[in-house]
Amino acid sequence: MCGRYYISDETVDEIEKIVRQVSEKLAHKKGDVYPTNQVPIIHNNLDSLALSTMMWGFPNYAKKGVIINARSETVKEKRTFSKPIMETRCIVPAAGFYEWDSSKNKIRFERRDNNILYMAGIWKSYDDENRFVILTTNANESVVNIHDRMPLILENNELENWIYDNGFTDFILHKTPVQLKQIREYEQTSLII
Repeated sequence: MCGRYYISDETVDEIEKIVRQVSEKLAHKKGDVYPTNQVPIIHNNLDSLALSTMMWGFPNYAKKGVIINARSETVKEKRTFSKPIMETRCIVPAAGFYEWDSSKNKIRFERRDNNILYMAGIWKSYDDENRFVILTTNANESVVNIHDRMPLILENNELENWIYDNGFTDFILHKTPVQLKQIREYEQTSLII
């Protein structure tokens, strides 16, 4: 689930509204975001929300590649995620995310009521590099016909509680995300003859 998401101009505008002090050096990523990309993430910086770039994916020492998602149902039990879920939660802003149906058609999921979608995440430092993963949950009715998992989506009024309130964490980890709209994407494929 959620192996790719995207950021639009509206997403960047919303991020800048939420985070008061955006570093001049921060380069905003627009377009499709792939695992291991460096992208803007909202996190706790002392007593205020901050925006920093982080790499998408924890190192996967058991296999090649990176771990990009963590199941909300088991995140507290897994050694890799148990400390970050209590200490370093983050918010992954996006315009939406993608899934592929059984016929390999690309489907984009977006909010119906907003240009920005906030995904719950956790982050951790590895060798002085900050990395994040996106939390997933069981798909709701708007996604389940395409995939059985979806990102754990936060509402605007839940953002600060997600970052700062450990007591609020259990509520978020077990909630059903908002219904989303599906948009079919058509990718051209070239035939080699």
